[in-house]
Amino acid sequence: METFETLVRAEFAPKNTYLNTASTGLLPARTVQAMRTALESAAAGQPTDMFADVEAARASFARLAGIPVPRVAAGASVAVYTGLIAASLPEGAEVVTAEGDFSSVVNPFHVRRDLKVRSVPLEQVAEAVRPGTALVAVSAAQSADGRIADLPAIRAAAHEHGARTYIDASQAAGWLDLDADAYDYVAAVAFKWLLCPRGVAFLTVPEDLGGLSPVFAGWVAGERPWDSCYGPVEELAHSARRFDESPALFSYAGARCSLELLEELGVDTVRAHDLALAGRFRAGLRSLGHEPLPAPDSPIVSVPGLGPRQGELSGSGIEVSDRAGNLRAAFHLYNTPEDVDRLLEALAG
Repeated sequence: METFETLVRAEFAPKNTYLNTASTGLLPARTVQAMRTALESAAAGQPTDMFADVEAARASFARLAGIPVPRVAAGASVAVYTGLIAASLPEGAEVVTAEGDFSSVVNPFHVRRDLKVRSVPLEQVAEAVRPGTALVAVSAAQSADGRIADLPAIRAAAHEHGARTYIDASQAAGWLDLDADAYDYVAAVAFKWLLCPRGVAFLTVPEDLGGLSPVFAGWVAGERPWDSCYGPVEELAHSARRFDESPALFSYAGARCSLELLEELGVDTVRAHDLALAGRFRAGLRSLGHEPLPAPDSPIVSVPGLGPRQGELSGSGIEVSDRAGNLRAAFHLYNTPEDVDRLLEALAG
């Protein structure tokens, strides 16, 4: 009988101590093999049906996000989907964002000079929503330090004042229990905690499609894509697929396998594993006299002042990130207590 540990060990064999999932997740062996097969088949003139891979990946993400498949769009970039949402807002609309949030979540709103963008500390986002606020846009988990947004409070405040909600789950999908149905829009790149190749992203929309205009719609956005290759698309997809970007097919050939693995493992199990390792690291840091930035219940741990040691750690085979002078470690399903202890030993040296 396969267990969490045997499944993980069969799929991952890093040659270093990799603690940098918040930058890029490791690819499972099944994903690498699927991409290799797709590439070799294309080179031989016998390409596989990678559009079927897109649909399988879309369905898998829908299950992970707890939302019906017709409400999921498949693309490649959170910034593109943020731009899509920004383009839908009327002139003068107010958007509330979190200070220091990831640029892909906020910058498209600033590019539109006719919008009113208010940035407040993450902990004050919910209370910043007021009558006249059109949209609240925030990351579920902050990239820089792992802080978790108070999503229930944000959702309640938005509902009270008639605002829509846009959540970037790029640093959350794959370990955080994500109920996309609770928000108007949820976007996520998949190359981090979802363990997919780069070039895969998803957007979820309401059943009524959220008032979005498919401003970048191409042939794949047609209700019948293969009948929509020439001239104007006569009939856009009736589902969120009208917001699809033309897919990076080789990436999606791998993505379906990565997402299937996460479904096999179970997000609840992954979350418990990840948070236990992060808790072990936080406790070890305090024993060394270092206080991590407060981010309870997050697998991302950021430590002030230790960022400059990133190069030294990398040279010794330990991969972490330097974010504005803070050392950022991210713990995911392929990490072990031994990985945590090796990083702590290196920091103590």
